[in-house]
Amino acid sequence: MNIRSVRFDHPDAVKLNNEVQAEYAERYGDDGDATVLGTADFDPPRGVYLIAYDEHDLPVATGGWRSRDRNDEGNEDGDAELKRMFVIAQMRGRGLARRMLSALEEDARMAGRVRMVLETGTKQPEAIALYSSSGYEPCVKFGYYRHHEESRCFAKKL
Repeated sequence: MNIRSVRFDHPDAVKLNNEVQAEYAERYGDDGDATVLGTADFDPPRGVYLIAYDEHDLPVATGGWRSRDRNDEGNEDGDAELKRMFVIAQMRGRGLARRMLSALEEDARMAGRVRMVLETGTKQPEAIALYSSSGYEPCVKFGYYRHHEESRCFAKKL
């Protein structure tokens, strides 16, 4: 797997973002994640957006983090918010998500962030299992979905 940093508006990032949004819509019966994300949210040094490519140079996994500091949505100073973690269906079960998560954590740590936070949902049990097995613990809800029943938030000190 070859992991590359790209802009959030890169064609491969847009393609994978559309796929993850379709999966969210199917799982939750809505239009996907409504959290507002801007391309510049993932620009270094205040974030990064990564895509993993397979041996044929096809995009197979994605994820990013963006800087978040104390705000009225429940974030704390030094937070790095994990967004758009996704592995295409035919590549799941090979450890790609765990490798992507590790790369994102290391990048956020090197950028001076002190805590990685994420929001997922009850209809994504495999995501909850990944984060729990990677040292993430439930935390106070934050972000766009903080008032939703199905929302689950997790954090890990970097």
